[in-house]
Amino acid sequence: MMSDRSLTVALGAIIAVGLGLSYAALAQNPTAAPVGDPQRGSTIAANGTAGGAPGCAQCHGQDGAADPSGSFPRIAGHSDFYLAKQLREFASGVRSNDTMSPIAKAMTAQDIVDVATYYAASKAPVPPLPTPDAAVVKAGRQLAKFGNEDKGLQACDNCHGPDGAGEPPGIPYLAGQFSGYITQQLQAWQGGTRKNSPTEMAVVAKKLSAQDIAAVAAYYQQVRTAGEVVGSK
Repeated sequence: MMSDRSLTVALGAIIAVGLGLSYAALAQNPTAAPVGDPQRGSTIAANGTAGGAPGCAQCHGQDGAADPSGSFPRIAGHSDFYLAKQLREFASGVRSNDTMSPIAKAMTAQDIVDVATYYAASKAPVPPLPTPDAAVVKAGRQLAKFGNEDKGLQACDNCHGPDGAGEPPGIPYLAGQFSGYITQQLQAWQGGTRKNSPTEMAVVAKKLSAQDIAAVAAYYQQVRTAGEVVGSK
């Protein structure tokens, strides 16, 4: 069995790979991984970084609530682990997006950790959203809560938590996320342009019909109502 220190160093090494730190440096100091500074993260969100990344608020809002009429997701209240992981994957090419990839590449490891820490702490409410078709929501709820045995689909809530509330640190909430964004991401996994969950989400997405995607996206968008806080399980 590994000693506590050995386990700490091993886990730290895994973190270090994602942050671009050297293992040798981490072995000397297992706490070398950057700690997020939410105040600096707020500045990055508003004004961007010295490396040329624009302010996140331009698309996602200063509080991370974003604009439901656009194509940008809510990021408020996701775990700092999840947000930082997505930024690193945009930078590495595991995720590819014409907007986010160059932004992430212009951020340092510390920039990423700071802005992720800032947005993780945001308690932005869900804005008022259009009421979707009741029959579509009902079909989406069936998939979310029970899956589809004939298609070999487990319930979405099995991984994303009750009512899509998320399972931090690694699995994001879907409750209150915009239906357009959920649709885009499921289609990206179907088409192979999003590659960061090849054995989980890509497999699930390829079993979904266009109607299934529309239904589950509509369901999760309306789970949270205006004024509720997402990410506060």
